[in-house]
Amino acid sequence: MKRIAILFAAIPMAYACMAQTSYTARDYREMAAATIDSIYKYYSVEGTTLLSENYPFDADYVAGYLSQDAPVDHSGRRPFAFLWPYSGTLSMTAAMMDATKGKKYRRLLEDKVLPGLEQYFDDRRTPASYASYIVKSDPNAGRFYDDNDWIGLDFVDLYELTRAKKFLHKAEIVWKFIKDGTDDKLGGGVYWSDEKRSKNTCSTAPSAVMAMKLYMATGEEKYLVSGQSLYKWAKSVLQDKNDHLYYDNISVRGHVDHRKFAYNSGQMLQAAVLLYKATKQEKYLNDAREVAESCYNYFFREFHPEGGEPFRVLRSGSTWFNCIMFRGFIELYGVDKAEKKYINAFEKSLSYIWDHGRSAEGLFSQDFTGRRQDKHKWLLTQTAMVEMFARMSVLKADK
Repeated sequence: MKRIAILFAAIPMAYACMAQTSYTARDYREMAAATIDSIYKYYSVEGTTLLSENYPFDADYVAGYLSQDAPVDHSGRRPFAFLWPYSGTLSMTAAMMDATKGKKYRRLLEDKVLPGLEQYFDDRRTPASYASYIVKSDPNAGRFYDDNDWIGLDFVDLYELTRAKKFLHKAEIVWKFIKDGTDDKLGGGVYWSDEKRSKNTCSTAPSAVMAMKLYMATGEEKYLVSGQSLYKWAKSVLQDKNDHLYYDNISVRGHVDHRKFAYNSGQMLQAAVLLYKATKQEKYLNDAREVAESCYNYFFREFHPEGGEPFRVLRSGSTWFNCIMFRGFIELYGVDKAEKKYINAFEKSLSYIWDHGRSAEGLFSQDFTGRRQDKHKWLLTQTAMVEMFARMSVLKADK
């Protein structure tokens, strides 16, 4: 207990101890729990169950990831996070429920996370879905198919964890909206937003994952058919055949955006493994192995810490993108324990940033080496760290 108490004392940028530390499953659970405490201490908006987007609060913040920036209130200030970063609280809580098997995080889910999430739920437009901002403040906020994917995936996971039908019902509502984002233009795929200007890997790949999770949860063949179709489209239209990684999107005019992000390839990796588990077709497992190796080569880099042995660290960028990629590697490890080097690489990055990248508030920037600090720490970065710590604790417990 003494070691645990010392470990989780406030460690503002602990550069003094540069050695790589080995942590246990319990340690990773404690890391996740400590980060959740920091989230609700520094991001909570008084009198609500909602959270702010950044710490410290930035009144001039503009969410560059939206296609349009609609006003929220008369002052122009945005007191609450947009849906995408807020949805990370659902993911982190589901991961902690899985990691702890206790009632504490089910209470967090019911008392804070879900009441907050429902303020984004828009049933005025059909089909119903989660809007990009709280409905009472911006009833015309854009609706994004990928935002809803992440929420739908969490609801299926929550159903599997609890067997509570309400979570499956929510997932099915989300799926109905996802289906609204599909048509025959460009041969298939899922649009990014209800503006329907592009079809993206970040909307199509998690839709394939969600379809496969719904298939495993319900046994309904329609979900398997959708999962196979969505996967096939993304692979044929948006995969770089040279390195097996995935491009970002294709516009309705046929222009391919060649940027590559960790979460896009990570979701196709996870989809491939789920398809293999459902069909036992080796082609999917082969796809998964190819993508995994390419992700490892592309989204990690060699790092030489002061006074320590070099190792491969996650590249800076979006911590949440890396978190979603982690889901794919975990899925692959679940069917092939020989694929351990990928899990080990994630663990080294997670333990290093814990030792060397936490602020005095217990929050994280997006550089896993800890050498560059974000002026404003994004909510989604913190929830992604919780999810990765929680998932690592499960992996460590299973060893």
